[in-house]
Amino acid sequence: MKSVEYGNSEGKTVIYFHGAPGAPEECAIFDRFAKENNLNIVCYDRFSINSSLKNQAYYQKLADAIIDKANGQQVDLIGFSIGCHAAIETSLYLQGKIRNIHLISAAAPLDAASFLDGMAGKMVFLMAMKHSTAFTLLSYWQALLAKLLPSVLFKMLFASAAGKDKELSKTSAFIGYATPLLTHCFNPNVKGYIREINQYVSPWKESVLKCNVNTHIWHGTSDNWSPIDMANYLKDNISGPTTLETMQGLSHYTCLYAAVPKVCNQLAKA
Repeated sequence: MKSVEYGNSEGKTVIYFHGAPGAPEECAIFDRFAKENNLNIVCYDRFSINSSLKNQAYYQKLADAIIDKANGQQVDLIGFSIGCHAAIETSLYLQGKIRNIHLISAAAPLDAASFLDGMAGKMVFLMAMKHSTAFTLLSYWQALLAKLLPSVLFKMLFASAAGKDKELSKTSAFIGYATPLLTHCFNPNVKGYIREINQYVSPWKESVLKCNVNTHIWHGTSDNWSPIDMANYLKDNISGPTTLETMQGLSHYTCLYAAVPKVCNQLAKA
């Protein structure tokens, strides 16, 4: 399975689950802090996994790759956005092998509560849930945009940016960081992206209840991609010891940026 690594290759192994849309290089922002804290951040390219693998077979494949990388040692997991879903599901196949899970800007299960009305991606998720063919066509159209007009796709996706994300999305540094992630996500991995969204909108609240690992949640109070109610739900329903740190005024990606040094510092001490 394709993967990227940042930080210290000899350091403590940490597995990062990128968002959707997203790509492994998303965790490049961990590199400096991972080096300072002797961490080896590994991110698997989930969308490159054969699209015929779904649900249990998909999460088992991820777990097998992590077990192989860990070489008998325990690991920590970090999830971002919808990647938190994959992190929680995969953790169920890694019983006894995980020290901690860190969930950043976490997306909670849509079958757990009425979250959709507060989500910027409401129409996309409803389409995936009720009109799968239309969602597939939309995804391929986004793939075409990612190939031919990536800047247009970026502007479309961040038109609804809220909180501090609104300012962040206008900076050249963030545009340069995020645009390649979108291109990688949709080209050539659109089938993997479609699978990820379809699995996210399917019922999975039972998996949250089964998650019994030490969990740390980091969430911006102004997040309109994953509303703060999602973080509160996860804190109240994950079975293992769970903490929640809210970040005032931050939204989806600004929370990620702010959480990175704190997460790395905690992982170094774990």
